[in-house]
Amino acid sequence: METLHAPWRIEYILAPKKVQEQSLFTTIGQSNDDVANYVVARERSCYALLNAYPYTGGHLMVVPYKQVTDLNGLTIQEMGDLMSLTRRCQNALSRLMKPDGFNIGMNIGKVAGAGILDHLHVHIVPRWNGDTNFMPVIAGATVVPQALTDLAAQIRAALIETPA
Repeated sequence: METLHAPWRIEYILAPKKVQEQSLFTTIGQSNDDVANYVVARERSCYALLNAYPYTGGHLMVVPYKQVTDLNGLTIQEMGDLMSLTRRCQNALSRLMKPDGFNIGMNIGKVAGAGILDHLHVHIVPRWNGDTNFMPVIAGATVVPQALTDLAAQIRAALIETPA
């Protein structure tokens, strides 16, 4: 197996992080501007939004309104809501974007790759055969084939048609 290096990432990893009273996800959860924040669905205890820095087109995140660092901070009902919305988003993305598969998961803790340490969230990343390429490693760029605002509108419409 060949090892590829992304040395520009170390600047972000080692850079000091701003200490905030509430997480970015709490701020978005309390906001009314779903279009600007790419929020595609709101449920009783969680919401879904497009990742502004996606791995691939359609990369969604499902976030509980309650700011917790891991699953132990959620009630059984909240965990059920989180998984139900995750499934609904996966089904909507399947119908809309027709991916060949998905990566779905959580990064809990800094060493696990969590970019927002203090607010648990589920990543839903659609994948297609052959969707990996040289751009992230060589050019330090991700190619996203569709404007996030347009895609968010399409996902909102698909979610209306997708049962829980």
